[in-house]
Amino acid sequence: MRRSGSLFFGSLGLALSGCATPARMHDEGQLNQVALGCGLAMGELIQDDSEKKLLLSMRSDPSPAQRTCVARWARKNGLKPVFVTINFPETPAT
Repeated sequence: MRRSGSLFFGSLGLALSGCATPARMHDEGQLNQVALGCGLAMGELIQDDSEKKLLLSMRSDPSPAQRTCVARWARKNGLKPVFVTINFPETPAT
């Protein structure tokens, strides 16, 4: 009985350690390819070195289809999608 208990906890520890694996960094080219495939512009998807698990979408008012596309790809790649709304101030005409 004692042996099976240690085997169980050893397996449990191994399984949980897989959850702590850091996300892989995707290069700018990969993220731009995903952005274009989801109807975004190049540079509108970023992954920061300090928060590797976050996929940031920097788009002013993305459509529901764009958000769904980005979220699907992020989750498939072990990332959490974050949508940052950017409102640019209107500049007065000179």
